[in-house]
Amino acid sequence: MLAPMLHCSECAFANAEGAKYCQKCGAFLGEPGEEDRESTASYRIDQASGELIPVDLDDLLAEEGALLVIRGGGRAGESFALDADRLTIGRGPDSNIFLDDVTVSRDHALLVRRNDQWFLDDLGSLNGTYVNRRRIDTQQLEDADELQVGKYKLTFLSR
Repeated sequence: MLAPMLHCSECAFANAEGAKYCQKCGAFLGEPGEEDRESTASYRIDQASGELIPVDLDDLLAEEGALLVIRGGGRAGESFALDADRLTIGRGPDSNIFLDDVTVSRDHALLVRRNDQWFLDDLGSLNGTYVNRRRIDTQQLEDADELQVGKYKLTFLSR
């Protein structure tokens, strides 16, 4: 007898019954509105020790003005302060926001501040860069925009 499967509404992947998130794309599999009731602790990784350090998002937003929080790809809750005018996103080891997966190009995208606004630029990546599920070449970001880089989904937060 086959185990019941739950199909993802985003990518149609067959997930095991009871799964909350799609194994393939990271989309939420529950009822609409249910995802908003859950919260994820945010953290950053200490570069020296590799330990997880809890982050207060409100404090970080007040300090830096903008940040990204990963929602998918197995690193949910990891946050990145946008503390420079240009930040690279990619699989290359020198990327400011390092996303280690074959679905991410070495030099995938660039976050850049222009006239006090944040923009996301695709750098010719193979799998594309998406904002709110639309493939983009360049896009001005607004608070709560959903970014997708490879299998990673990130949320852009700003004051």
